Amino acid sequence: MPATIIGGFTANFLGNSPTWYKQVILLFLFANPLMLWLFGPVFTGWLLVAEFIFTLAMALKCYPLLPGGLLAVEAMLIGMTTPDAVYLEVLTNLPVIMLLMFMVAGIYFMKDLLLVTFTQILVGVRSKSALSLLFCLAAAILSAFLDALTVTAVIISVAVGFYSVYHKVASGKGYHHDDHNPGSDDGVIELHREDLVNFQGFLRSLLMHGAIGTALGGVATMVGEPQNLLIAKVVGWDFATFFTTMAPVSLPVLVAGLCTCWLLEKLRWFGYGTRLPKPVRQVLEQFAENERTRRSKSDKAALWVQAIAACILVAGLAFHIAEVGLIGLLVIILITSFTGITDEHQIGKAFQEALPFTSLLVVFFAIVAVIHDQHLFTPIIDYVLSLPTEQQPGMFFIANGLLSMISDNVFVATVYISEIKQSLDAGNITPAHFERLAVAINTGTNLPSVATPNGQAAFLFLLTSAIAPLVRLSYGRMVIMALPYTLVMGSVGLLSVINFI
Repeated sequence: MPATIIGGFTANFLGNSPTWYKQVILLFLFANPLMLWLFGPVFTGWLLVAEFIFTLAMALKCYPLLPGGLLAVEAMLIGMTTPDAVYLEVLTNLPVIMLLMFMVAGIYFMKDLLLVTFTQILVGVRSKSALSLLFCLAAAILSAFLDALTVTAVIISVAVGFYSVYHKVASGKGYHHDDHNPGSDDGVIELHREDLVNFQGFLRSLLMHGAIGTALGGVATMVGEPQNLLIAKVVGWDFATFFTTMAPVSLPVLVAGLCTCWLLEKLRWFGYGTRLPKPVRQVLEQFAENERTRRSKSDKAALWVQAIAACILVAGLAFHIAEVGLIGLLVIILITSFTGITDEHQIGKAFQEALPFTSLLVVFFAIVAVIHDQHLFTPIIDYVLSLPTEQQPGMFFIANGLLSMISDNVFVATVYISEIKQSLDAGNITPAHFERLAVAINTGTNLPSVATPNGQAAFLFLLTSAIAPLVRLSYGRMVIMALPYTLVMGSVGLLSVINFI
Protein backbone atom coordinates (compact mmCIF):
# COMPACT_ATOMS: atom_id res chain seq x y z
CA MET A 1 0.00 0.00 0.00
CA PRO A 2 2.72 2.57 0.84
CA ALA A 3 4.39 1.79 -2.49
CA THR A 4 1.08 2.41 -4.27
CA ILE A 5 0.65 5.75 -2.52
CA ILE A 6 4.22 6.76 -3.32
CA GLY A 7 3.63 5.81 -6.95
CA GLY A 8 0.51 7.97 -6.97
CA PHE A 9 2.42 10.95 -5.57
CA THR A 10 5.14 10.45 -8.19
CA ALA A 11 2.59 10.38 -11.00
CA ASN A 12 0.76 13.44 -9.67
CA PHE A 13 3.87 15.55 -9.10
CA LEU A 14 3.86 18.22 -11.84
CA GLY A 15 1.25 16.22 -13.75
CA ASN A 16 2.07 15.40 -17.37
CA SER A 17 5.48 17.09 -17.38
CA PRO A 18 8.32 14.90 -18.72
CA THR A 19 9.94 12.59 -16.19
CA TRP A 20 13.34 14.20 -16.70
CA TYR A 21 11.84 17.62 -15.93
CA LYS A 22 10.31 16.35 -12.69
CA GLN A 23 13.66 14.86 -11.72
CA VAL A 24 15.47 18.13 -12.40
CA ILE A 25 13.03 20.10 -10.22
CA LEU A 26 13.39 17.56 -7.41
CA LEU A 27 17.17 17.83 -7.77
CA PHE A 28 16.91 21.61 -7.41
CA LEU A 29 14.80 21.29 -4.26
CA PHE A 30 17.20 18.77 -2.75
CA ALA A 31 20.38 20.65 -3.72
CA ASN A 32 19.48 24.14 -2.50
CA PRO A 33 19.67 23.45 1.28
CA LEU A 34 22.89 21.50 0.74
CA MET A 35 24.41 24.33 -1.33
CA LEU A 36 23.43 26.83 1.36
CA TRP A 37 25.24 24.76 3.98
CA LEU A 38 28.33 24.18 1.81
CA PHE A 39 28.80 27.46 -0.07
CA GLY A 40 26.71 30.10 1.71
CA PRO A 41 23.74 32.32 0.81
CA VAL A 42 25.26 34.28 -2.09
CA PHE A 43 26.15 31.21 -4.14
CA THR A 44 22.83 29.58 -3.29
CA GLY A 45 20.98 32.76 -4.20
CA TRP A 46 22.53 32.83 -7.67
CA LEU A 47 21.77 29.13 -8.04
CA LEU A 48 18.15 29.80 -7.10
CA VAL A 49 17.90 32.60 -9.70
CA ALA A 50 19.34 30.28 -12.38
CA GLU A 51 16.86 27.56 -11.39
CA PHE A 52 13.98 29.99 -11.61
CA ILE A 53 15.09 31.19 -15.05
CA PHE A 54 15.23 27.52 -16.08
CA THR A 55 11.56 27.10 -15.12
CA LEU A 56 10.71 30.13 -17.27
CA ALA A 57 12.69 28.80 -20.23
CA MET A 58 10.95 25.41 -19.88
CA ALA A 59 7.47 26.94 -19.66
CA LEU A 60 6.19 24.60 -22.36
CA LYS A 61 7.02 21.60 -20.17
CA CYS A 62 5.21 22.99 -17.13
CA TYR A 63 3.69 26.36 -16.31
CA PRO A 64 6.40 28.17 -14.26
CA LEU A 65 4.02 29.01 -11.40
CA LEU A 66 4.30 25.45 -10.07
CA PRO A 67 8.06 24.71 -10.06
CA GLY A 68 8.90 28.38 -9.53
CA GLY A 69 6.48 28.51 -6.62
CA LEU A 70 8.10 25.45 -5.02
CA LEU A 71 11.50 27.14 -5.31
CA ALA A 72 10.14 30.35 -3.77
CA VAL A 73 8.56 28.48 -0.85
CA GLU A 74 11.81 26.60 -0.23
CA ALA A 75 13.76 29.86 -0.32
CA MET A 76 11.64 31.16 2.56
CA LEU A 77 11.91 27.90 4.49
CA ILE A 78 15.72 27.85 4.36
CA GLY A 79 16.01 31.52 5.29
CA MET A 80 17.00 33.08 1.95
CA THR A 81 14.16 35.57 2.41
CA THR A 82 11.13 36.05 4.64
CA PRO A 83 7.36 36.15 4.11
CA ASP A 84 7.41 39.77 5.28
CA ALA A 85 9.95 40.68 2.58
CA VAL A 86 7.83 38.98 -0.08
CA TYR A 87 4.72 40.78 1.16
CA LEU A 88 6.58 44.10 1.01
CA GLU A 89 7.52 43.40 -2.62
CA VAL A 90 3.91 42.55 -3.45
CA LEU A 91 2.68 45.68 -1.66
CA THR A 92 5.15 47.85 -3.56
CA ASN A 93 4.01 46.39 -6.86
CA LEU A 94 0.27 46.35 -6.13
CA PRO A 95 -0.49 48.67 -9.11
CA VAL A 96 1.02 46.06 -11.47
CA ILE A 97 -1.08 43.31 -9.93
CA MET A 98 -4.20 45.46 -10.25
CA LEU A 99 -3.32 46.11 -13.90
CA LEU A 100 -3.22 42.39 -14.64
CA MET A 101 -6.32 41.59 -12.62
CA PHE A 102 -8.65 44.32 -13.84
CA MET A 103 -7.28 45.79 -17.08
CA VAL A 104 -6.90 42.44 -18.86
CA ALA A 105 -10.34 41.41 -17.61
CA GLY A 106 -11.78 44.74 -18.78
CA ILE A 107 -10.39 44.28 -22.28
CA TYR A 108 -11.92 40.79 -22.32
CA PHE A 109 -15.34 42.45 -22.54
CA MET A 110 -14.13 44.51 -25.52
CA LYS A 111 -13.15 41.46 -27.56
CA ASP A 112 -16.17 41.69 -29.88
CA LEU A 113 -15.16 45.18 -30.95
CA LEU A 114 -11.55 44.17 -31.42
CA LEU A 115 -12.53 41.03 -33.33
CA VAL A 116 -14.67 43.06 -35.73
CA THR A 117 -11.77 45.48 -36.25
CA PHE A 118 -9.23 42.80 -37.10
CA THR A 119 -11.75 40.89 -39.22
CA GLN A 120 -12.39 43.94 -41.39
CA ILE A 121 -8.65 44.41 -41.82
CA LEU A 122 -8.16 40.78 -42.79
CA VAL A 123 -10.86 40.58 -45.45
CA GLY A 124 -10.71 44.19 -46.60
CA VAL A 125 -7.05 44.49 -47.60
CA ARG A 126 -5.88 42.44 -50.59
CA SER A 127 -2.17 43.33 -50.58
CA LYS A 128 -0.31 40.95 -48.24
CA SER A 129 2.41 43.53 -47.54
CA ALA A 130 -0.15 46.20 -46.68
CA LEU A 131 -2.18 43.72 -44.63
CA SER A 132 0.88 42.66 -42.62
CA LEU A 133 1.81 46.29 -42.05
CA LEU A 134 -1.72 47.09 -40.87
CA PHE A 135 -1.78 44.06 -38.54
CA CYS A 136 1.56 45.05 -37.04
CA LEU A 137 0.59 48.71 -36.70
CA ALA A 138 -2.88 47.95 -35.29
CA ALA A 139 -1.37 45.57 -32.73
CA ALA A 140 1.19 48.24 -31.79
CA ILE A 141 -1.42 50.96 -31.29
CA LEU A 142 -3.75 48.69 -29.33
CA SER A 143 -0.91 47.41 -27.14
CA ALA A 144 0.14 50.95 -26.31
CA PHE A 145 -3.23 51.62 -24.72
CA LEU A 146 -4.41 48.18 -23.72
CA ASP A 147 -2.29 45.16 -22.85
CA ALA A 148 -0.03 43.10 -25.12
CA LEU A 149 -1.32 39.81 -23.71
CA THR A 150 -4.93 40.74 -24.41
CA VAL A 151 -4.22 42.06 -27.90
CA THR A 152 -2.41 38.81 -28.68
CA ALA A 153 -5.44 36.90 -27.40
CA VAL A 154 -7.65 38.84 -29.83
CA ILE A 155 -5.35 38.13 -32.78
CA ILE A 156 -5.31 34.45 -31.84
CA SER A 157 -9.11 34.41 -31.64
CA VAL A 158 -9.37 35.93 -35.13
CA ALA A 159 -6.86 33.42 -36.55
CA VAL A 160 -8.53 30.41 -34.91
CA GLY A 161 -11.93 31.53 -36.16
CA PHE A 162 -10.87 32.00 -39.76
CA TYR A 163 -8.76 28.85 -39.81
CA SER A 164 -11.69 26.82 -38.51
CA VAL A 165 -14.00 28.34 -41.12
CA TYR A 166 -11.82 27.39 -44.07
CA HIS A 167 -10.81 24.04 -42.58
CA LYS A 168 -14.50 23.07 -42.47
CA VAL A 169 -14.93 24.03 -46.11
CA ALA A 170 -11.72 22.19 -47.07
CA SER A 171 -13.16 19.13 -45.32
CA GLY A 172 -16.34 19.30 -47.38
CA LYS A 173 -18.54 20.86 -44.68
CA GLY A 174 -20.32 24.17 -44.28
CA TYR A 175 -18.59 26.85 -42.22
CA HIS A 176 -21.35 26.75 -39.59
CA HIS A 177 -20.86 23.01 -39.05
CA ASP A 178 -20.43 22.54 -35.28
CA ASP A 179 -19.04 18.99 -35.07
CA HIS A 180 -15.59 19.57 -36.51
CA ASN A 181 -11.97 19.21 -35.33
CA PRO A 182 -9.67 21.75 -37.05
CA GLY A 183 -6.64 20.03 -35.52
CA SER A 184 -7.00 17.00 -37.81
CA ASP A 185 -6.34 17.20 -41.55
CA ASP A 186 -7.59 13.67 -42.23
CA GLY A 187 -10.87 14.88 -43.70
CA VAL A 188 -9.34 17.57 -45.90
CA ILE A 189 -10.22 17.06 -49.56
CA GLU A 190 -7.05 16.67 -51.66
CA LEU A 191 -8.17 19.52 -53.94
CA HIS A 192 -8.00 21.94 -50.99
CA ARG A 193 -4.87 20.59 -49.27
CA GLU A 194 -2.37 22.90 -51.00
CA ASP A 195 -4.56 25.93 -50.30
CA LEU A 196 -4.77 24.89 -46.65
CA VAL A 197 -0.97 24.64 -46.37
CA ASN A 198 -0.59 28.10 -47.92
CA PHE A 199 -3.27 29.44 -45.60
CA GLN A 200 -1.30 28.09 -42.63
CA GLY A 201 1.80 29.96 -43.82
CA PHE A 202 -0.29 33.09 -44.37
CA LEU A 203 -1.68 32.99 -40.82
CA ARG A 204 1.74 32.18 -39.33
CA SER A 205 3.23 35.35 -40.76
CA LEU A 206 0.27 37.49 -39.66
CA LEU A 207 0.43 36.08 -36.14
CA MET A 208 4.13 36.85 -35.88
CA HIS A 209 3.71 40.36 -37.30
CA GLY A 210 0.91 40.95 -34.80
CA ALA A 211 2.97 39.60 -31.89
CA ILE A 212 5.91 41.82 -32.87
CA GLY A 213 3.48 44.73 -33.07
CA THR A 214 2.51 44.20 -29.44
CA ALA A 215 6.19 44.60 -28.51
CA LEU A 216 6.58 47.72 -30.67
CA GLY A 217 3.59 49.39 -29.03
CA GLY A 218 4.04 47.84 -25.60
CA VAL A 219 7.36 49.59 -24.99
CA ALA A 220 5.86 53.05 -25.53
CA THR A 221 3.38 53.48 -22.66
CA MET A 222 3.10 52.58 -19.01
CA VAL A 223 0.27 50.09 -19.63
CA GLY A 224 1.77 48.29 -22.62
CA GLU A 225 3.63 45.70 -20.54
CA PRO A 226 3.41 44.79 -16.83
CA GLN A 227 6.97 45.95 -16.11
CA ASN A 228 6.28 49.35 -17.69
CA LEU A 229 3.80 50.18 -14.96
CA LEU A 230 6.22 48.93 -12.34
CA ILE A 231 9.00 51.15 -13.71
CA ALA A 232 6.63 54.11 -13.99
CA LYS A 233 5.54 53.76 -10.36
CA VAL A 234 9.13 53.53 -9.11
CA VAL A 235 10.27 56.56 -11.11
CA GLY A 236 7.07 58.57 -10.60
CA TRP A 237 5.95 58.97 -14.23
CA ASP A 238 2.33 59.37 -15.31
CA PHE A 239 0.97 58.14 -18.65
CA ALA A 240 1.93 61.22 -20.69
CA THR A 241 5.36 61.60 -19.09
CA PHE A 242 6.16 57.93 -19.69
CA PHE A 243 5.23 58.22 -23.37
CA THR A 244 7.25 61.39 -24.02
CA THR A 245 10.26 60.07 -22.11
CA MET A 246 10.30 56.79 -24.07
CA ALA A 247 9.53 58.45 -27.44
CA PRO A 248 13.19 59.08 -28.45
CA VAL A 249 13.66 55.30 -28.39
CA SER A 250 10.18 53.86 -28.99
CA LEU A 251 9.33 55.92 -32.10
CA PRO A 252 12.52 55.17 -34.10
CA VAL A 253 12.13 51.49 -33.17
CA LEU A 254 8.48 51.57 -34.31
CA VAL A 255 9.47 52.98 -37.71
CA ALA A 256 12.29 50.45 -38.05
CA GLY A 257 9.98 47.60 -37.05
CA LEU A 258 7.33 48.57 -39.58
CA CYS A 259 9.95 48.87 -42.34
CA THR A 260 11.22 45.41 -41.41
CA CYS A 261 7.68 44.07 -41.65
CA TRP A 262 7.28 45.49 -45.15
CA LEU A 263 10.66 44.21 -46.35
CA LEU A 264 10.12 40.70 -44.99
CA GLU A 265 6.86 40.40 -46.89
CA LYS A 266 8.37 41.76 -50.10
CA LEU A 267 11.53 39.63 -49.91
CA ARG A 268 9.72 36.57 -48.48
CA TRP A 269 12.56 35.81 -46.07
CA PHE A 270 12.48 33.94 -42.75
CA GLY A 271 9.16 32.25 -43.51
CA TYR A 272 7.22 35.41 -44.40
CA GLY A 273 5.50 36.42 -47.62
CA THR A 274 2.97 33.60 -48.13
CA ARG A 275 -0.09 35.00 -49.94
CA LEU A 276 -3.72 34.24 -49.18
CA PRO A 277 -5.04 31.77 -51.81
CA LYS A 278 -8.02 33.10 -53.77
CA PRO A 279 -10.36 30.20 -52.84
CA VAL A 280 -9.65 30.87 -49.18
CA ARG A 281 -10.34 34.59 -49.56
CA GLN A 282 -13.71 33.88 -51.19
CA VAL A 283 -14.73 31.62 -48.30
CA LEU A 284 -13.65 34.16 -45.67
CA GLU A 285 -15.40 37.07 -47.40
CA GLN A 286 -18.65 35.09 -47.58
CA PHE A 287 -18.31 34.19 -43.91
CA ALA A 288 -17.63 37.80 -42.84
CA GLU A 289 -20.61 39.06 -44.82
CA ASN A 290 -22.83 36.38 -43.32
CA GLU A 291 -21.73 37.35 -39.80
CA ARG A 292 -22.45 41.01 -40.55
CA THR A 293 -25.97 40.33 -41.77
CA ARG A 294 -26.71 38.07 -38.78
CA ARG A 295 -25.68 40.74 -36.27
CA SER A 296 -28.74 41.78 -34.24
CA LYS A 297 -29.64 45.23 -32.88
CA SER A 298 -28.50 44.07 -29.48
CA ASP A 299 -25.12 43.02 -30.89
CA LYS A 300 -24.70 46.37 -32.63
CA ALA A 301 -25.61 48.23 -29.43
CA ALA A 302 -23.02 46.18 -27.53
CA LEU A 303 -20.35 47.19 -30.05
CA TRP A 304 -21.21 50.85 -29.52
CA VAL A 305 -20.97 50.44 -25.75
CA GLN A 306 -17.56 48.81 -26.15
CA ALA A 307 -16.40 51.64 -28.43
CA ILE A 308 -17.50 54.27 -25.91
CA ALA A 309 -15.79 52.34 -23.10
CA ALA A 310 -12.62 52.23 -25.23
CA CYS A 311 -12.70 56.03 -25.58
CA ILE A 312 -13.18 56.40 -21.82
CA LEU A 313 -10.30 53.99 -21.27
CA VAL A 314 -7.92 55.94 -23.51
CA ALA A 315 -8.94 59.27 -21.95
CA GLY A 316 -8.61 57.87 -18.43
CA LEU A 317 -5.12 56.60 -19.17
CA ALA A 318 -3.99 59.75 -20.94
CA PHE A 319 -5.12 62.07 -18.12
CA HIS A 320 -4.28 59.57 -15.35
CA ILE A 321 -7.60 60.04 -13.59
CA ALA A 322 -6.95 56.98 -11.42
CA GLU A 323 -4.67 53.99 -11.02
CA VAL A 324 -4.59 51.88 -14.18
CA GLY A 325 -6.17 48.89 -12.45
CA LEU A 326 -9.10 51.01 -11.26
CA ILE A 327 -9.65 52.29 -14.81
CA GLY A 328 -9.80 48.65 -15.92
CA LEU A 329 -12.38 47.96 -13.21
CA LEU A 330 -14.40 50.93 -14.51
CA VAL A 331 -14.37 49.39 -18.00
CA ILE A 332 -15.66 46.10 -16.57
CA ILE A 333 -18.51 47.86 -14.76
CA LEU A 334 -19.54 50.00 -17.74
CA ILE A 335 -19.51 47.27 -20.40
CA THR A 336 -21.19 44.58 -18.30
CA SER A 337 -23.84 47.01 -17.04
CA PHE A 338 -24.83 48.23 -20.51
CA THR A 339 -24.52 44.96 -22.45
CA GLY A 340 -26.61 42.78 -20.16
CA ILE A 341 -23.82 40.61 -18.72
CA THR A 342 -25.13 39.98 -15.22
CA ASP A 343 -24.24 36.37 -14.47
CA GLU A 344 -21.33 35.80 -12.09
CA HIS A 345 -19.94 32.92 -14.14
CA GLN A 346 -19.91 35.02 -17.31
CA ILE A 347 -17.97 37.73 -15.53
CA GLY A 348 -15.63 35.18 -13.97
CA LYS A 349 -14.43 34.01 -17.39
CA ALA A 350 -12.82 37.40 -17.93
CA PHE A 351 -10.37 36.79 -15.09
CA GLN A 352 -9.20 33.36 -16.26
CA GLU A 353 -6.59 34.74 -18.66
CA ALA A 354 -4.91 37.11 -16.21
CA LEU A 355 -4.90 35.37 -12.82
CA PRO A 356 -2.39 32.56 -13.61
CA PHE A 357 0.12 35.15 -14.79
CA THR A 358 -0.71 37.38 -11.81
CA SER A 359 0.08 34.48 -9.50
CA LEU A 360 3.34 33.88 -11.34
CA LEU A 361 4.20 37.55 -10.89
CA VAL A 362 3.85 37.18 -7.10
CA VAL A 363 6.34 34.30 -7.32
CA PHE A 364 8.62 36.69 -9.26
CA PHE A 365 8.46 39.05 -6.33
CA ALA A 366 9.49 36.25 -3.96
CA ILE A 367 12.62 35.64 -6.05
CA VAL A 368 13.22 39.40 -6.17
CA ALA A 369 13.02 39.42 -2.37
CA VAL A 370 15.81 36.82 -2.30
CA ILE A 371 17.91 38.98 -4.62
CA HIS A 372 17.37 42.01 -2.39
CA ASP A 373 18.01 40.23 0.89
CA GLN A 374 21.20 38.58 -0.38
CA HIS A 375 22.35 41.66 -2.41
CA LEU A 376 23.01 39.45 -5.43
CA PHE A 377 22.86 42.13 -8.11
CA THR A 378 24.72 44.77 -6.15
CA PRO A 379 28.18 43.93 -7.61
CA ILE A 380 26.80 44.05 -11.18
CA ILE A 381 25.01 47.34 -10.57
CA ASP A 382 28.10 48.78 -8.89
CA TYR A 383 30.25 47.76 -11.87
CA VAL A 384 27.94 49.38 -14.42
CA LEU A 385 27.63 52.49 -12.27
CA SER A 386 31.43 52.66 -12.05
CA LEU A 387 31.63 53.12 -15.82
CA PRO A 388 31.62 56.63 -17.32
CA THR A 389 28.15 58.13 -17.03
CA GLU A 390 27.56 58.27 -20.78
CA GLN A 391 28.23 54.51 -21.15
CA GLN A 392 25.86 53.34 -18.44
CA PRO A 393 22.49 53.51 -20.31
CA GLY A 394 23.88 51.48 -23.22
CA MET A 395 25.34 48.85 -20.89
CA PHE A 396 22.05 48.56 -19.00
CA PHE A 397 20.21 48.11 -22.32
CA ILE A 398 22.58 45.32 -23.38
CA ALA A 399 22.54 43.56 -20.00
CA ASN A 400 18.75 43.69 -19.72
CA GLY A 401 18.28 42.66 -23.35
CA LEU A 402 20.49 39.58 -23.16
CA LEU A 403 18.92 38.36 -19.94
CA SER A 404 15.40 39.04 -21.24
CA MET A 405 16.07 36.81 -24.25
CA ILE A 406 16.45 33.75 -22.04
CA SER A 407 14.34 34.78 -19.08
CA ASP A 408 11.14 36.80 -18.70
CA ASN A 409 11.30 40.56 -19.21
CA VAL A 410 9.02 41.30 -16.24
CA PHE A 411 11.39 39.45 -13.92
CA VAL A 412 14.48 41.19 -15.33
CA ALA A 413 12.94 44.66 -15.20
CA THR A 414 11.69 44.14 -11.64
CA VAL A 415 15.18 43.24 -10.44
CA TYR A 416 17.08 46.01 -12.23
CA ILE A 417 14.72 48.90 -11.48
CA SER A 418 14.65 47.94 -7.81
CA GLU A 419 18.45 47.84 -7.64
CA ILE A 420 19.03 51.24 -9.25
CA LYS A 421 16.30 52.72 -7.04
CA GLN A 422 18.38 51.59 -4.07
CA SER A 423 21.39 53.33 -5.63
CA LEU A 424 19.33 56.51 -6.00
CA ASP A 425 18.14 56.33 -2.40
CA ALA A 426 21.74 55.83 -1.28
CA GLY A 427 22.78 59.00 -3.14
CA ASN A 428 25.04 57.20 -5.63
CA ILE A 429 23.23 58.57 -8.72
CA THR A 430 21.27 61.72 -9.49
CA PRO A 431 17.49 61.71 -10.20
CA ALA A 432 18.12 62.75 -13.82
CA HIS A 433 20.56 59.90 -14.38
CA PHE A 434 18.19 57.54 -12.62
CA GLU A 435 15.53 58.39 -15.21
CA ARG A 436 17.97 57.75 -18.07
CA LEU A 437 18.77 54.33 -16.65
CA ALA A 438 15.05 53.63 -16.22
CA VAL A 439 14.54 54.30 -19.95
CA ALA A 440 17.39 51.90 -20.76
CA ILE A 441 15.91 49.22 -18.51
CA ASN A 442 12.41 49.57 -19.96
CA THR A 443 13.51 49.50 -23.58
CA GLY A 444 16.16 46.84 -22.94
CA THR A 445 13.64 44.44 -21.45
CA ASN A 446 10.92 45.14 -24.03
CA LEU A 447 12.76 45.08 -27.36
CA PRO A 448 15.41 42.31 -27.51
CA SER A 449 13.09 39.99 -25.57
CA VAL A 450 11.20 39.20 -28.80
CA ALA A 451 14.06 36.82 -29.64
CA THR A 452 12.45 33.84 -27.87
CA PRO A 453 8.92 32.91 -26.78
CA ASN A 454 9.94 32.86 -23.12
CA GLY A 455 11.11 36.48 -23.33
CA GLN A 456 7.61 37.97 -23.39
CA ALA A 457 4.35 36.71 -21.96
CA ALA A 458 2.49 37.55 -25.19
CA PHE A 459 4.88 35.40 -27.25
CA LEU A 460 4.64 32.51 -24.81
CA PHE A 461 0.86 32.87 -24.88
CA LEU A 462 0.93 32.61 -28.68
CA LEU A 463 3.16 29.54 -28.61
CA THR A 464 0.95 27.72 -26.10
CA SER A 465 -2.32 28.77 -27.72
CA ALA A 466 -4.73 26.67 -29.77
CA ILE A 467 -3.65 28.28 -33.04
CA ALA A 468 0.06 27.37 -32.84
CA PRO A 469 -0.30 23.65 -33.68
CA LEU A 470 -2.98 24.41 -36.29
CA VAL A 471 -0.67 26.64 -38.34
CA ARG A 472 2.49 24.62 -37.48
CA LEU A 473 4.07 27.38 -35.39
CA SER A 474 6.74 25.70 -33.25
CA TYR A 475 9.26 27.14 -30.80
CA GLY A 476 12.10 26.90 -33.32
CA ARG A 477 10.06 28.47 -36.10
CA MET A 478 9.09 31.37 -33.82
CA VAL A 479 12.76 32.01 -33.00
CA ILE A 480 13.69 32.01 -36.70
CA MET A 481 10.80 34.28 -37.69
CA ALA A 482 11.59 36.67 -34.83
CA LEU A 483 15.33 36.86 -35.66
CA PRO A 484 15.23 39.77 -38.18
CA TYR A 485 13.01 41.76 -35.84
CA THR A 486 15.32 41.02 -32.91
CA LEU A 487 18.36 42.31 -34.79
CA VAL A 488 16.65 45.44 -36.09
CA MET A 489 14.75 46.40 -32.92
CA GLY A 490 17.72 45.63 -30.68
CA SER A 491 20.18 47.60 -32.81
CA VAL A 492 17.96 50.64 -33.33
CA GLY A 493 16.95 50.60 -29.67
CA LEU A 494 20.57 50.51 -28.49
CA LEU A 495 21.64 53.31 -30.85
CA SER A 496 18.67 55.43 -29.73
CA VAL A 497 19.47 54.87 -26.05
CA ILE A 498 23.11 55.81 -26.58
CA ASN A 499 22.49 58.87 -28.75
CA PHE A 500 19.10 60.29 -27.68
CA ILE A 501 18.73 59.54 -23.97
